[in-house]
Amino acid sequence: MKKNITLLKKPKLKNTFFIAAWPGMGDVALKAATFLKDKLKAEEFAVFKSEDFFQPQGVEIQNQIITTAKIPEGKFYFYKSKLLKNDLIIFISEAQPLLEKSYEYAKQIISFIKEFDVEMVFTFAALPSPIEHNKKPGVWAVATHKELLEKLKQLPLQFMPTGQISGLNGLILGVSGEFNIPGICLLGEIPFYTIQIENPLSSLAVLRVLTKIINVRIEYAELEEHAHLISQEIEKFMDFLKDPESQEKPIGSDEIEKIKESLSAYTKIPESVKKKIEQLFEEARRDISQASELKKELDHWSIYKEYEDRFLDLFRKPGKKNN
Repeated sequence: MKKNITLLKKPKLKNTFFIAAWPGMGDVALKAATFLKDKLKAEEFAVFKSEDFFQPQGVEIQNQIITTAKIPEGKFYFYKSKLLKNDLIIFISEAQPLLEKSYEYAKQIISFIKEFDVEMVFTFAALPSPIEHNKKPGVWAVATHKELLEKLKQLPLQFMPTGQISGLNGLILGVSGEFNIPGICLLGEIPFYTIQIENPLSSLAVLRVLTKIINVRIEYAELEEHAHLISQEIEKFMDFLKDPESQEKPIGSDEIEKIKESLSAYTKIPESVKKKIEQLFEEARRDISQASELKKELDHWSIYKEYEDRFLDLFRKPGKKNN
């Protein structure tokens, strides 16, 4: 079950909380987990070699020379403190695996961490919302058990009555439930028009909630400064795009669409998402019925226009391509 995971050392842990993260919208999860790991000086103890879950989508160029693309890997870190009731394991992956292999990927992770007396699993996710970039984002929560939600009600959280959490952020909690390990996902709000750039303000919001739950104290000054700088950059785009006479007015839907289009020209989606899109293109070329999954992913990141010609080419017969 966990054949891809290499144990570098086996720490003795107790009452362990497990936190898992990877790239996604706004890099909310990745930024939060990495910041926590660095602040706690958590120690690496295992590596997830994931060749079975990823396929190279191209090559890299370094100093004008082509090199084989590196297969993403994940690393496990642990943190122990005599002052804490619960030890921590933090898993950070460089990318999310292929869609069809995500379930097996999640099962290997949960099967591995179950050996370390894990009591709870935590994930983070971004929640696109009609908020502005300079406002404090809210944090939402979902859990595998109703009693967990009851314990969270004293925190500044909102709770999702219905919906869906795409990708590993939700899937790994479903798998943890199969292993009888309860779990919580904390979702940080991000503005609809900023989903393509990192959002440290949202990462900060979910981290503040998480550290209260797990009773860990860290300094946030560096993350707060980074969030401030990103907000300033977004403000520049808005000042450029909005009519000076209407800058004090609320952002309308038309303005949001305009900002999203402009941001896509100046910012980039996570590298893992680019690789995923290329994989979906390849699958759609082999089987056109997979095009709907590709279209869904492009719309999810608001980048369909950038790929429109390639997408439509999937439906054109050879020799019939329009000029």
